[in-house]
Amino acid sequence: MDPFLRKLGIALPIIQAPMAGVSTPEMAAAVSNAGGLGSIGVGSVDAETTRQMIAAVRSRTVRPFNVNVFCSQPAAVDAAREAGWLARLGPEFERYGAQPPARLTEIYQTFLTDDAKLAVLLAERPAVVSFHFGLPARDRIEALRAAGIVLLATATNLEEGKAIAASGIDAVVAQGYEAGGHRGVFDPDEPDDRLGTAVLTRLLVKKVDIPVIAAGGIMDGAGVAASLTLGAVAAQLGTAFIGCPESSADAGYRAALLGPSAEHTVMTRAISGRPARCLANRFTALGVGVEQRAVPVYPIAYDAGKALHAAAKAAGEFGYGAQWAGQGAPLARALPVAELVARLQSEMEKALSDQLTR
Repeated sequence: MDPFLRKLGIALPIIQAPMAGVSTPEMAAAVSNAGGLGSIGVGSVDAETTRQMIAAVRSRTVRPFNVNVFCSQPAAVDAAREAGWLARLGPEFERYGAQPPARLTEIYQTFLTDDAKLAVLLAERPAVVSFHFGLPARDRIEALRAAGIVLLATATNLEEGKAIAASGIDAVVAQGYEAGGHRGVFDPDEPDDRLGTAVLTRLLVKKVDIPVIAAGGIMDGAGVAASLTLGAVAAQLGTAFIGCPESSADAGYRAALLGPSAEHTVMTRAISGRPARCLANRFTALGVGVEQRAVPVYPIAYDAGKALHAAAKAAGEFGYGAQWAGQGAPLARALPVAELVARLQSEMEKALSDQLTR
């Protein structure tokens, strides 16, 4: 077994992506019980809910699991920009007999400033904590490490990967452009190199001195095997788990993922204010051609996005949801987590065996 997997306390090189708002304690526990590393995303909840989610996972498994936090910069309020965005969305709200919010707010507190959430993590001591959108201050990293917690962080390019390695993080998640959900870019206003998973994984394997976890577009055991061949110690899968009954994806999201809509994904800022890969739907269509400066920053824009989705969903329209999905979405399977992980393992073992016999 790879030494890093032993450090994580998992038997399989399979990590379930946190997917805030979609992953559940039931899902995380099921992945961990099956031999992988389950994850919960707490970037969109407060400290007390974080504590409750950790307890919910622990009530279902004694195995290690990951808790993911968001390290985005605090949002800069721009009243004119936000009013303009609400005016642009106004006709969509009217279509469903609803009014847009009177004002938008920063609905999530970043982990960079959330002392209460840090205190919960230090008290609860989950086996693994991971960072997305950047890195917290060094004192927070050192406090978590001192608590015996293994730390992961997402990189989308070599510069971010080197910063992660220099900060004392234990391993880097190489998030390719194929990945569903939010890009983990440290600065969403900087040019994005849009590196694919294979290239980014190889770059980080060769250029940084910490273990690399491949992420983005990986949907089956053959993809896991390919990641290992590239030098990754494990593969992180997100979209692959959305169709599982243990996820909290709603009926519209599931139908889109498991139907023809899965063949088309779009990188958009329109829903949340940060670039994120989503199934092409009514909301992503709204974002086509919209200048970046017209959309409020993350997560202020998400306040409007969630309100619009709720209004449309109440009228039976699911096409305004944050239906995050990677480019491998057409390969999604609606299987219970335990069965899916077992299939991933058998497919991975077959692919690795086939490589040896060629």
